[in-house]
Amino acid sequence: MSYKIAFFDIDGTLVNEDKIVPQDTIEAIREIKQLGVEPVIATGRAPYFLNSLLEEVGIESYVCLNGALAVYKGEVIYRNPIAPSTVEAFVSLARQQGHALCFEGESRYATDQLDNERVIRSIQSLKIQFPEQEHDFWSKEPIYQMFLHVVEGEDQPYETFHDRLTFIRWHEDALDVLPFGGSKAKGIEAMLSRLGIDKSEALAFGDGLNDKEMLQYIGFGIAMGNAHPDVIPYADYVTTHVDEQGIRKGLIAAGLLER
Repeated sequence: MSYKIAFFDIDGTLVNEDKIVPQDTIEAIREIKQLGVEPVIATGRAPYFLNSLLEEVGIESYVCLNGALAVYKGEVIYRNPIAPSTVEAFVSLARQQGHALCFEGESRYATDQLDNERVIRSIQSLKIQFPEQEHDFWSKEPIYQMFLHVVEGEDQPYETFHDRLTFIRWHEDALDVLPFGGSKAKGIEAMLSRLGIDKSEALAFGDGLNDKEMLQYIGFGIAMGNAHPDVIPYADYVTTHVDEQGIRKGLIAAGLLER
């Protein structure tokens, strides 16, 4: 199969635990670009956390916020924010339960409990700047994704939202909260449609629970060697660890690069 586009998760895929992109990964992406293959970021992260990485790896386009926003070379081609009425009801419940939230808009993000230990731990793990504290941020602009700061077993009260929202755990202290049915695959589908590329002509790399739909949807899904065990069944191929030429070896397995 001759692939035209490749989607890359960030954390645990393009970057290691220290949030460093291995030099071999940068070189591998440069090589596929020379072959005419378009590299695209596909991440749960918001767009305002991508600029330095995009420049470092030489990528211009991205699917972010777990598929809720897709941007091709500076042009927004897909938006899927959470319904405002759903956000309002969810905020009300979270405050009743005493659980902290982060709200991600298109250009910035905020939290209602900046001094919350779970917020601090989860945000520190991403090595990004901390959010502003703004209790009513969610009412001022579209919200594409929320972080609900609960540990395993504390999320039962939120089961009433399972027909309106999708939940994915990304940290022991936090869940991603997305539009119902939202996933990276939805944003990827929109981008492929915009570019006139069939999903069979695309490949993707991922390692986390939010990569399952993407790896299953795409023509050739590659799980990193450090992937969560529950992700492996959704992949067509398992490469090595991000620090062990995982990206290069996956591209070799896909037939894009030579050994």
